[in-house]
Amino acid sequence: MKRSLFGRLWPNITAAILFIGFVFPVYWMFATSFKPIGDIISEDPVWFPTDVTFEHFKTATQVDHFWTYVTNSLIVTILAVTFSLVIALIGSFALARMRFKGRRGFIIVFMLAQMAPWEVMVIAIYMIVRDADMLNSLVPLTAFYTMMILPFTILTLRGFVAAVPKELEESAMVDGCTRIEAFRRVILPLLAPGLMSTSMFGFITAWNEFALILVLNKDAESQTLPLWLSSFQTQFGNDWGATMAASSLFAIPVLILFVFLQRKAVSGLTAGAVKG
Repeated sequence: MKRSLFGRLWPNITAAILFIGFVFPVYWMFATSFKPIGDIISEDPVWFPTDVTFEHFKTATQVDHFWTYVTNSLIVTILAVTFSLVIALIGSFALARMRFKGRRGFIIVFMLAQMAPWEVMVIAIYMIVRDADMLNSLVPLTAFYTMMILPFTILTLRGFVAAVPKELEESAMVDGCTRIEAFRRVILPLLAPGLMSTSMFGFITAWNEFALILVLNKDAESQTLPLWLSSFQTQFGNDWGATMAASSLFAIPVLILFVFLQRKAVSGLTAGAVKG
């Protein structure tokens, strides 16, 4: 009896400790962004803000080019995720359904590309963009973000396509559908969990990317929110309220996306990892 009780308790206790460890920094960030300066610099920690203030958010959003940074981040992130999904749908279908010479090699290449650290290629990427005279442009950012997301997207969606029985597709083609129509009507609706999980991964990857934007885009009009966030340590010194407000604003889109997609995304990640 004691063993069975312990066996039920320790996973829950471990999960609770991990939950607190991961959630508390996020809570402290948001709580600090609403605290007045006195509570922030107080020697005794103020766990719950009593006098809520929005001044720190006002300070953060009044930085020059703030809305330009927001627009640029949304443009490159949404375009990169969209392009990667479109290309991955075609590529994953080819890898899962078609048999051609070098197919296994393609899969291995995608796996290696997924494991490769993009930071080591920043100098080479800079030289390519510089020689193409496209520095301070959102186009190369979108292209390279798409390539960063693409390997994971293809490998995940390939598992979902492979899990769809071929008989469903063949039945649709017997009923008069072309291969493209069969894919759109039969396979595509079944890929929803995989599309959601890869979309969330791609959004987080592109939204948080810092190294490329730091090297490629020096013009303030072409920068994104990660650089805006990094400027607070130098621009506002020890204004931790404004820094936490800026961090909160930066994290809100990811948190909103996660809240809406987390259930489908988690099932998509696990299903895509074991199928195919």
